[in-house]
Amino acid sequence: MRSDIAISVKNLTKTYRIFGHPGDRIKQALTVGQKRYHKEFTALKDVSFEITKGETVGIIGRNGSGKSTVLQLVCGILKPTAGTVQINGRVSALLELGAGFNPEFTGRENVYFQGAVMGFTKAEMEARISAIVDFADIGDFIDQQVRTYSSGMFVRLAFAVNAHMDADILVIDEALSVGDAFFVQKCMRFLHRFIDSGGTVLFVSHDIGAVTHLCRTVYWLDHGTVMQKGSPKEVAESYVERLYEAKQGSSNLTTNSQAIAPRSELTMTQPRDMRLDFVNATSNRNDIEIRPFPRDLVGFGKGGATILFVDLQDADQNSLNVVVGGELVTLLIRSCANVELKHPLVGFLLKNAAGQILFGDNTYLSCYANSPHFVAHQEFDAIFEFRMPVLPVGDYAVTVAIADGSQMDHIQHHWMHDALVLKSLSSSVATGLMGIPMQSIKLVAR
Repeated sequence: MRSDIAISVKNLTKTYRIFGHPGDRIKQALTVGQKRYHKEFTALKDVSFEITKGETVGIIGRNGSGKSTVLQLVCGILKPTAGTVQINGRVSALLELGAGFNPEFTGRENVYFQGAVMGFTKAEMEARISAIVDFADIGDFIDQQVRTYSSGMFVRLAFAVNAHMDADILVIDEALSVGDAFFVQKCMRFLHRFIDSGGTVLFVSHDIGAVTHLCRTVYWLDHGTVMQKGSPKEVAESYVERLYEAKQGSSNLTTNSQAIAPRSELTMTQPRDMRLDFVNATSNRNDIEIRPFPRDLVGFGKGGATILFVDLQDADQNSLNVVVGGELVTLLIRSCANVELKHPLVGFLLKNAAGQILFGDNTYLSCYANSPHFVAHQEFDAIFEFRMPVLPVGDYAVTVAIADGSQMDHIQHHWMHDALVLKSLSSSVATGLMGIPMQSIKLVAR
């Protein structure tokens, strides 16, 4: 293995024996393989990848896809059926809730126990214990048996221990999905410091936003095999499209730019004073200049409605390709119903060049109670009026979608990723992914 490689996985396969009855294990051992008393389940099949030192890699996939199995094999908790795992550096792992903790030990005793497992002396752990206790911040519970802990306390202590083990490689399995917002932010700050210092991270999560934010490369696992490897943006889009297809069947639309976002991403924080409405396409906006989509930008969905075009306009209905921030704008999404739409649901997401969602909204809360009814072949507009946030200089894209149903239960008819591309010329964002249009900033003596 090359010296710049932190983790090397080659042709990794893991097969489990599933016995229908406890006694079948004994029968299987006595027959010495001459008769089978079990079924085999292959959780992982011929998986290979390499992670270079200092790289942050994410693994996404549905439950049962083999994500946690990969991490357990990398950490040496499981033995592979076939294939090899090579590690170059000290590994610190935060796996399933409470993994490695003795429930009868106190939190403090478990800290020393974990340190001994990782090869630290008692004196070395004594030097770390104060920082670990402060990071965990669970008060007097540090001296209580961990079987009395809540799930949040488990994660706090486990993350605190792993953050102070001088690891070269961090392996994290869904740990940040449990716990309060303050502690999650503390963990994120630690992860950023660890990554900036050259540490290697292997990260499993269902949180597409966290994966996009943290990772440089992402693997998508499905039924134990690698479906796709690539940038977080590309892989996440393909993965979530598959989630929709699993729910509502194969898409009736095809595209060279496959992309989608999960239902939970359709309701995002909106800019203040956003107003939206549905109108028939016979409105006075019907005469705007149509900017056609690229030929390969078809999207996906069941095809019960089609997005015809998308336009961002200023207060005078002039099309905008460049924004500064603070201006009042209108996002117009024109669609055509191919079938009857009883509860049309139109939404958008504004993303930066890395695919991170900055904000978005849909018509559900504002229009569902009095949702217009559209018949087949009827065109209609969804109009979102809001004041554009201040965006750092760069390129941005608007993803749009139309569905039929409610926020939690709908059929996705047409999803178009990067339907509209914008450029921001602002340079006034001091901190963050976007800013707000300030009325004024003053320093006044009292």
